[in-house]
Amino acid sequence: MAVTDAPADEHAPEVVEGSLDERRWRLIRRLAAVVFFVALVLFSILVGVPEDREGVLVWTVVGLGTQCLGRGWRSFLRVLLDWLPFTAALVAYDYTRGLADKIGIATHVIAPVHADLWLGHGTMPSVWLQQHLYHPGQVHWWDAAETLIYTSHFLATPIVAVILWVRNRHQWLIFITRIVALSFAGLVTYILYPMAPPWYAARHGLMPPVVRISSRGWLELHWQHAGNLLQSAQAQVNDVAAMPSLHTATATLIALYFFPRIKHWWLKIPVALYPFAMGWALVYSGEHYLVDLLFGYVYGILITVGSVYVRRWWQRRKAAGQEIVELQPEPARS
Repeated sequence: MAVTDAPADEHAPEVVEGSLDERRWRLIRRLAAVVFFVALVLFSILVGVPEDREGVLVWTVVGLGTQCLGRGWRSFLRVLLDWLPFTAALVAYDYTRGLADKIGIATHVIAPVHADLWLGHGTMPSVWLQQHLYHPGQVHWWDAAETLIYTSHFLATPIVAVILWVRNRHQWLIFITRIVALSFAGLVTYILYPMAPPWYAARHGLMPPVVRISSRGWLELHWQHAGNLLQSAQAQVNDVAAMPSLHTATATLIALYFFPRIKHWWLKIPVALYPFAMGWALVYSGEHYLVDLLFGYVYGILITVGSVYVRRWWQRRKAAGQEIVELQPEPARS
């Protein structure tokens, strides 16, 4: 999440482009970015990849703060004002998505099993994948790929958000608005329709055996501590928030945002495949049913399309308001 530039503080003392003072601060910002990146890498190795909202916020603010050096205190204040409300909304989502347990709505466990059996023509996709790819005594390269793809969900959103904030704050606002809207839509669904994932149903003997192996690939990567940290984080989340899969919904939202903005076709291919790779990782690891993925894709598409229409509607309304103001006659002067 290291960055190379940040919006300048309009109220900071003017620094002449190319002057000695400007070059000195540019060097300081670059060195600070290097120090930040090294610290993040060491933290990820020794402690684990930051996955909780609070930890990601701290690293994000510190990373962006390094690029505010020499630009005045208002530049850093702008970082806080932009990122704190967004993070607060996502933290509130994390703490309230288990609300269904408290208000007594029954958890759906059998319905998704029947749905996946129907989609798989009598075969459970997660069961089939683990029967063919999962070997308890041996870890393969595809296990590492599955874990990396699964973990990318926790890093993709803040990384994309940081890059957009640095390059174009308007585009950052569009992207962040979609993420918050997606989280809210997922939260409402979790409350109204709490649903357990495949590994939960298998653990209670309601479907053929499926093992939760989303962190197993760290063994292949010789990073067992990261796997233990991921398992510890998973133990603290709501186990009945499988519908829809926000992993695939977020991946879809990210892909739909970047696909029309990428000029080279060879870069469009991995972007387009990212949501499907995420879906494979989730089904193989026992984290989600196939039906969860389908709803996740739908949610990502609807949020993207809906935000485009809302934005166009707002622009038309704003333009119409300006036309009315321009057409109003000026008051007569006595």
